[in-house]
Amino acid sequence: MAAPMRICRRYLIQCLHCRKNLNFISSSRYFSTDQEQDSASTGTSFSYRTHLCGELTRSHVGQTVRLSGWLQYHRLSGAFIVLRDWQGLIQLLIPQHKVEETQNFPLESVLEVTGDVQLRPPGQENESMSTGDVEVAVKDIKVLNPCKTNLPFEVRTFNKVKENLRIKHRYLELRLPHLQHALRLRSQFVMALRNFLAHENEFVEVETPTLFRRTPGGAREFIVPTHSPGKFYSLPQSPQQFKQLLMVGGVDRYFQIARCYRDEGSKPDRQPEFTQVDLEMSFVSQEDVVLLVERLLERSWPGEKGEVKGPFPHMTYHQAMTKYGCDKPDLRLPWQVVEVTDLVRDSCPPVFQPYLETPGASIQALRVKDGVKHLSNKQLDALKQSVFEKVGDSVKLVPVKVRSDETWGSGVGQQLGDSVRSAIQDRLDVAAGDLLVFAAGQGFLPHTGLGLVRLQSADMLEAKGFTVREDGFHFLWVDTFPLFLPKEDGSPGLESAHHPFTAPHPEDVGLVYTAPEQVRSQHYDLVLNGSEIGGGSIRVHDSHLQRYILQTVLQENCSELEHLLEALDSGCPPHGGIALGLDRLMAIMLGTDSIRDVIAFPKVSEGHDPLSRAPAAVAEKDLDYYNIHLVNLPEDGGSGV
Repeated sequence: MAAPMRICRRYLIQCLHCRKNLNFISSSRYFSTDQEQDSASTGTSFSYRTHLCGELTRSHVGQTVRLSGWLQYHRLSGAFIVLRDWQGLIQLLIPQHKVEETQNFPLESVLEVTGDVQLRPPGQENESMSTGDVEVAVKDIKVLNPCKTNLPFEVRTFNKVKENLRIKHRYLELRLPHLQHALRLRSQFVMALRNFLAHENEFVEVETPTLFRRTPGGAREFIVPTHSPGKFYSLPQSPQQFKQLLMVGGVDRYFQIARCYRDEGSKPDRQPEFTQVDLEMSFVSQEDVVLLVERLLERSWPGEKGEVKGPFPHMTYHQAMTKYGCDKPDLRLPWQVVEVTDLVRDSCPPVFQPYLETPGASIQALRVKDGVKHLSNKQLDALKQSVFEKVGDSVKLVPVKVRSDETWGSGVGQQLGDSVRSAIQDRLDVAAGDLLVFAAGQGFLPHTGLGLVRLQSADMLEAKGFTVREDGFHFLWVDTFPLFLPKEDGSPGLESAHHPFTAPHPEDVGLVYTAPEQVRSQHYDLVLNGSEIGGGSIRVHDSHLQRYILQTVLQENCSELEHLLEALDSGCPPHGGIALGLDRLMAIMLGTDSIRDVIAFPKVSEGHDPLSRAPAAVAEKDLDYYNIHLVNLPEDGGSGV
């Protein structure tokens, strides 16, 4: 039998180039077995391992392997060791003469092991492990790096450790399987996105600056000092202006996996720095953007998470608010808000009458299935308090219990009369044991209150083990938003419902100049399971219209956007796009409650980083360089003004 060919690793890189599966490989080492050559296609590094722990199966029995990883735990007084790497676990059978030595290896130490793969003895298989049919009989084992014995917490999935401590030592938590899986699935998803956009649809990936200037309106931005007195950069909320400038420049189709920044505290679904999949296209309509995004998600969605199939359903903003009380309805929950004003008006209970005296007022109702059976009075009080905190006393909320004999346990029910109660029950398909919640008020306020009740009561029921929402991924497009809304702080004037570069609906362009509060927009949101995961629009490409919106309608200082206005006046094509929130999308895909579970190094409350203790104080000499003088500095040396 001929001796196996010896191949220098520096030349192997060239041979594997077409595989697109390269690792950094030291040119000073060689391998000489067919087995090692065969494993080259897996991308496994040969310097310290021939295989990954989690890939060993019955097909490897009889092979000599070299593994490297972390010591998960000892078993049976050191007779066995379980070794872990990112792909999984493998049991190691320790030779008797090595047991005393390996018993002293601290958990989480980094080991290198050489041994033979063999079947476990009959009856000792472990079905809970992917490698549970086999084990490695150790020939040689050494510690590459011992772990200290006083780690801040054990690296175990069942450990309940406070979030701040986990994130302070994130490098330990990242070893856990669920975080390894999340980061790798995220990487695969992004690679699939890039392939679809760049290779199949001729998009150009362009990196845009993260040192910019203030953008009028929108969320608060971080500012970055410079050594020029009184001059600051801003970190952009999104690449919005740059991607529009790229369209002016004829790039035609742009995308970017973009880092974005907002100066706001962390919440489960947002944090100060985040990532979005940013797209922009020239010569497109809203329908073109929607179709492309649906195809993008169809092609990129991980197979292990099922299948995504378009077209996704559409709903106008008015329909969403009317039926669900919010502009990002969770379609997994079938309950809907239903108007009953016409049924109640002639025998309106006194408690509702003051709320119906102005135009646009109504009485809405929501049926909470089995709410009487399973929601306590304390929980009903909590629902009412939540609605009050959201809409104040501008809405009258009245829960009514439908008893087992179908009588209504409320004074309101008695005041309505039998025929009205019967009509309401028919319209909402009410059954014994259900909870009816009425809300009276102006505009969408009663819908908003009941939308909150809808979601929170479902959460309460599911916390008790009842299945309320359907499984799966329910996508929805919401469009035809208003272009402008009254200012949120209650001051006179209007503000952009989304951002000031959104184009009006073609039929409403004239209303921009006469009745801007009535203008519909060409904005569209993509909603998944009750969370907005994407937002986009067709943009204003006419400089005169854009200037009028900024200067007259929104009363913004146009001098901060002269660069954009001048570009629009330089032959700008019609264009539009969308931004998908990658962090939020991945969190929903993986079924986690927080985007921090899909980000390698997240921030916590108020944007703090427990790991590096950022934000941190800066030396006075550095502040002097930036012409910054701190006042009202806290005693602990924290941030000043």
